[in-house]
Amino acid sequence: MNSQDAPAYPLVRRAGQNGMLVSFDSSLSEASNRAALAFGSAVEALPLEGVVETMASLASVFVRFDPAELRHEALEAALQTLLTAQNWLQAPLPPGRRFWRVPTVYGTDLAPQLGEAADAAGMSEAQAIESLGAAQVRVLTIGFAPGQPYLGSLGPEWNLPRQTELTPLVPRGALVQAISQFVLFSNPAPTGWRHVGQTGLTLFQPGAAQPFVLRPGDEMQFEPVSKPDFLKHCQDDPLLGGAVVSEIAA
Repeated sequence: MNSQDAPAYPLVRRAGQNGMLVSFDSSLSEASNRAALAFGSAVEALPLEGVVETMASLASVFVRFDPAELRHEALEAALQTLLTAQNWLQAPLPPGRRFWRVPTVYGTDLAPQLGEAADAAGMSEAQAIESLGAAQVRVLTIGFAPGQPYLGSLGPEWNLPRQTELTPLVPRGALVQAISQFVLFSNPAPTGWRHVGQTGLTLFQPGAAQPFVLRPGDEMQFEPVSKPDFLKHCQDDPLLGGAVVSEIAA
């Protein structure tokens, strides 16, 4: 494909019989993720009969609809009109976001791949804890497993490749790292990412009114604590492990 064939963004495409995909870039960036979050929120606010759900990913928005109530052409026209409303790459992030401060134990037997990640980033373990613990990251999207966020972006020193083999199992609340991102695991699972920290967060609570604890656009900081302090947080607060949340002003 030469430059003349490259798609122009934003790009609206049909996705199956009941979906439309609006993409703001071919890859993740601060601007493309900002646009996806803001545009997804704006689609949800549209008085558009027939839209079933809207989901923002790293750089795109998927809109699922009922074709018996809403025709492809009508939805595509509505999305194209909304795209012209503003420059979505510079749009404010949607309201209702929150800031989470999460007690996290780095390394030890609870997060045994911190040393490997630190080596790959050219740091000591102490430097890695300071760097990762100071980072304030955004929930870029939620997926793979219920309530499970991709978080970023970390600095270029953390643009590490995934492992070549799987770690057989990380526990619920595991903070793993690769490709300038964190993933925070909502349930035990195998992973190709490195387990660098452990939190006490339960991200998926099926019986709750809001089963997903996090929202796309929330911001998070994983603050270092000792293993004894971490275990006490988990004992005192079994669902959130001592995490503190506050509203972010619009």
